Amino acid sequence: MRLAWLEVRDFRNHRETSVEFPSEVVVVLGPNAQGKTNLLEAIHYLLTLSSPRASSDEPLVRRGADRAYLRGEVETSAGRVLVEVEVRASGANRIQVNRSAVRRKRDLRQRVRSVMFIPEDLAIVQGQPEDRRRFLDETSLALWPALDAARRSYDRALRQRNRLLKEHDGSGAPDGLEAWDGELVQHGTQVTLARAAAVARVGPRAGDDYEALAGERLAVRYRSSVAPDGVEAAGGSVEDHNNPDSVAALSTWFHQRLAARRSDELLRRTTLVGPHRDDLELLMGDLTARGFASHGEAWAATLCLRLGLAGAVALETRDPPVLVLDDPFSGLDPIRRRRVGEELPGRGQVVVAVPDEAQVPPDAKVWEVEDGRVRT
Repeated sequence: MRLAWLEVRDFRNHRETSVEFPSEVVVVLGPNAQGKTNLLEAIHYLLTLSSPRASSDEPLVRRGADRAYLRGEVETSAGRVLVEVEVRASGANRIQVNRSAVRRKRDLRQRVRSVMFIPEDLAIVQGQPEDRRRFLDETSLALWPALDAARRSYDRALRQRNRLLKEHDGSGAPDGLEAWDGELVQHGTQVTLARAAAVARVGPRAGDDYEALAGERLAVRYRSSVAPDGVEAAGGSVEDHNNPDSVAALSTWFHQRLAARRSDELLRRTTLVGPHRDDLELLMGDLTARGFASHGEAWAATLCLRLGLAGAVALETRDPPVLVLDDPFSGLDPIRRRRVGEELPGRGQVVVAVPDEAQVPPDAKVWEVEDGRVRT
């Protein structure tokens, strides 16, 4: 998969940018606050319709404009895909794929893929469980975009069930709780199995990359509140998240776990079992990365998780995603920086942003960015 060209208008500080991508690794070079990250963000947004840097689209539109425009053509093994996005500061965006309108993000994500690393990803290793849950969902959706419907349905069921528990004042379980149990289990089972399958694909690749980079193994383990001893222990499978036997087995386990925590839930008035209580365990040897990793080790682990995701997507789709890396070297020592740089050419199309010419990997094509203007 390769982005052939990109046109950007009124996106962040890019008033008007048009670039054609070569086949080699592209390095976007320039001082801070000049638009390097914004260009990478535009690439990722065009291919995923989301930004890891903004919770809404309003900050993406250049000040003084009411909308931004992104256009680009992607070469895939199935053919060329023209993507056109009108990003509005308020209201619904307009999205076209090969001149036909699309309404759902997954309709685009099933055709093109991008994986992006940003320095804020360090929270996956050093942050709170919700940061790692977010990564789990990003990972499963990057592999299987259609699962977005299950995740949204689970979030909706969880909100309704929590509202019922919070507003209940009587003795015993509130009326209607069992119906919401069914909704929670149905969609939560899909989310749990997808997360387990995603970790089974990404974890070993991230571990390999980290071992090559740092000389020791990074272990990546999924900790599910539905199946605390592992999905397989509950009768599920981490190989195929759509396997009917796995769905049935884990659904039964989910119902049993809810029943076991019923009194606690009524007392605390909140849902205590489900994917919203999951975590991702990252180990370096016998030590948890969150508690014991140095800044450099945590940075390397975070980068390797994103590289592992890109490798898993490439294997799943038979088409490597566009890999976008924002300032990936700043947390690495010179030796590890060199090792990462030497490995990039074999990972499909790669676009990297760096602030210092000394960080440019060998044999890369260099673009310079200044005040939202790109010089190729």
